[in-house]
Amino acid sequence: MNEPLVSTALLALHLQEWLVLDCRHSLQDTGAGRRAYLTSHIPGAHFLHLDQDLSGPMTGQNGRHPLPTPETFAETLGKIGADSARRVVAYDDMGGVFAARLWWMMQWLGHDRVSVLDGGWQCWVAEDRPVNAQMPQPQRARFYLEERVGRTVDTDFVLHHLQDPAMCLIDARAADRFRGENETLDPVAGHIPGARNRFFRDNLDSEGRFKPPLVLKTEFEALLGGKDPVGVVHQCGSGVTACHNLLAMEYAGIGPGRLYPGSWSAWCADPSRPVALGSS
Repeated sequence: MNEPLVSTALLALHLQEWLVLDCRHSLQDTGAGRRAYLTSHIPGAHFLHLDQDLSGPMTGQNGRHPLPTPETFAETLGKIGADSARRVVAYDDMGGVFAARLWWMMQWLGHDRVSVLDGGWQCWVAEDRPVNAQMPQPQRARFYLEERVGRTVDTDFVLHHLQDPAMCLIDARAADRFRGENETLDPVAGHIPGARNRFFRDNLDSEGRFKPPLVLKTEFEALLGGKDPVGVVHQCGSGVTACHNLLAMEYAGIGPGRLYPGSWSAWCADPSRPVALGSS
């Protein structure tokens, strides 16, 4: 079973055998996720922090959440018991956006046995499933790294393909930030010219679960407008929420596309790069 999503019911059946990772986080309060985890979490879950575990060092040019090196991330996974055989399930309390970053990163390193908990923490608690505050004892494992090349693009690639009709940029930020309004996270407002907007929350239904695959497929195909999914490059503010769209396309059976990890925060670091405002 290599499904990108698992239900709360299925996770409950496999709590003793699967590796569960708590990825709760807040961009506005970066300590909130760890505090929530220490208060209560799914039994046996280990905590991974977006800034400390799912990101690498910032240089001022590579965005707010650059990827760590594959070797560094493989070491992080091995410390908490992830190996090539064990199924991993990640969850958060933001509709799966931070869990999706973990999902994508593990696939990037060659591990397909990873899923996001559909409905996340809120659904688990609402169904009165077990929680506790006990710290799991890490059982170190060896995570065998098999990096999949071609899963990412860099800023130079995007810049040199702006006029290439084969590339289709999809920006996962909210529509107001895409248009250049209400920017609070990055120093420059706007978006990369030619990008199309697909707010990651549009992948979810009113209960916070992912929409059915057929609905997602229809919506993404309308967004692509006939473009080949092979040319899709996903981006957002810093390469995090873009992973939610990557997961949604995978779940819809369209194909994963590629990630621009630096995203808008890397793009706007150089004032010589073009900036677009408005809806197009």
